[in-house]
Amino acid sequence: MVANQQELISNYFLEQAKLNASSITENGNENEDLPTELNTINSSGGFLVVSTDKLSVQYTSVNLHGHDVGVIQANYPAPVKQLSYYFEMTVMNAGTKGQIAIGFTNESFKMRRQPGWEANSYGYHGDDGLLYRGNGKGETFGPTFTTGDIVGGGINYTSQEIFFTKNGIVVGTVYKDVKSQLFPTIAVHSQNEEVSVNFGKEPFLFDAKAYDAQERMKQQNIIEKIPLPQNVSYEMVRSYLLHYGYEDTLNVFDMATSNSVPPIRISQQNGFAEQDNTYALSQRKTLRQLIRMGKIDAALGKLRDWYPQIILEDNSPICFLLHSQKFIELVRVGKLEDAVKYGRVELAKFFGLEEYKELVQECVALLAYEEPLKSPVGYLLGESQREVVADAVNAMILSTNPNLKDPLGCLHSQLESLLRQLTACCLEKRSLNGDQGEAFHLHRVLHSGKH
Repeated sequence: MVANQQELISNYFLEQAKLNASSITENGNENEDLPTELNTINSSGGFLVVSTDKLSVQYTSVNLHGHDVGVIQANYPAPVKQLSYYFEMTVMNAGTKGQIAIGFTNESFKMRRQPGWEANSYGYHGDDGLLYRGNGKGETFGPTFTTGDIVGGGINYTSQEIFFTKNGIVVGTVYKDVKSQLFPTIAVHSQNEEVSVNFGKEPFLFDAKAYDAQERMKQQNIIEKIPLPQNVSYEMVRSYLLHYGYEDTLNVFDMATSNSVPPIRISQQNGFAEQDNTYALSQRKTLRQLIRMGKIDAALGKLRDWYPQIILEDNSPICFLLHSQKFIELVRVGKLEDAVKYGRVELAKFFGLEEYKELVQECVALLAYEEPLKSPVGYLLGESQREVVADAVNAMILSTNPNLKDPLGCLHSQLESLLRQLTACCLEKRSLNGDQGEAFHLHRVLHSGKH
């Protein structure tokens, strides 16, 4: 049973090493095409004239019917993988009736109707100041707008709201019940009406960056109002230091807080209490320090003396992580011949094993570059790779504790378990919103604002 537990743990950190590689090499996944101009192909072309730069339109006809609308969408839908999206429209000429509209429509919108008159669309109309959302019945919303006014439309993906502005000030908001992508859309409907659009190439009158900052502050304020047990943050930090064997930091932390923070204990979680965290604390500290300094031979020697059962199987994931790190450290200091010799002896044991194939190839690839640190596999020379190995050894030692109640409790500290729950909740919320809104990056959250 213990052997199976340790295999699960070491395999987990082998996967973490692979993720460490993919997180470095797979960038740009959140990139989206942004609206840059008006789509002259999909529009009610007979009722408007588009400028050569595709940023201005004019209604040149005399409208005889309600469907004689000059409507046009942006060339791309509003991007959804960010906190909000915004664009603006300047009314150059209100024409004879000022029947100008700004809004958002979906891909299948009928291009002979005002935005908001059809399902899956929203529109703020200048002649009456009404808001239309999905039907021909307008709702009281804001002021009218005319020649010289700058009107904007935005989507707040966090609150799931459409908002509109006039001359740099938010007029109002409406709940966005459409989960599909929406296109920025403008419409003109009477003779000589003319508008120009700004998709962000020029500065907006409305301060969109300040709006985003304000929305983030709202979220932060909501979080800060959540009541927490007294001193819970102190205990969470302390449990983290214990879990990862930062004994020296822990002692300094306890001394600094001994007079100011009364000791309380957070409830036992998943059967992994503090006495399990204190297990082999001094030895775990020593091994972490050795690995973080790149002294892998010394770390292996200590493991053979203290915990030989951890490295008993020479082709186990934990042995691979240690041997590959030794190889990496030789490359780091320029001992390439020694690295080759070491690889032929120690890494060769893993060449034919599928689960190690990717990482073995990445390690060996370091030899192919004159400047390996600047190469595509340069991440292996970073501190994060050492941390993966140190965390794996730390967890394996914790797994040898005979009093361990939860087999996988040694994988994460209580603090990390809470952060994993936070991540899961944020991803679930984004999923319920049709995968719209900012992608959740824990690192960015932890380094923004107060925490």
